[in-house]
Amino acid sequence: MEESAFNALAEDELARIENALEACGADIDIEPKPGGILEIEFDNGSKMIVNRHSAAREIWVAARSGGFHFRHEQGRWVNTRGGDELWAMLAALVSDQAGETVSLVRSD
Repeated sequence: MEESAFNALAEDELARIENALEACGADIDIEPKPGGILEIEFDNGSKMIVNRHSAAREIWVAARSGGFHFRHEQGRWVNTRGGDELWAMLAALVSDQAGETVSLVRSD
């Protein structure tokens, strides 16, 4: 995939993630940063970073529990280790870090 196509695809997904996080009801602050970065700060002071990594053509998530890389395959963002889907993992990671159950709804 060309870098420009990847960047457009990743930016769209990051915007969906930002919207879902804003709507999830958890006490979190989301701050978009230049270069395809979402910085998420939780009420407990912890942070999570979701960003596009153009060189690897992946979306990366840095959470308290570890770092995860997701590659776009057949219309889905899939974890490069284990094959888990981005949205399911992100909901679990945000829930863990927020200390409450969080559901994320992906809009198209």
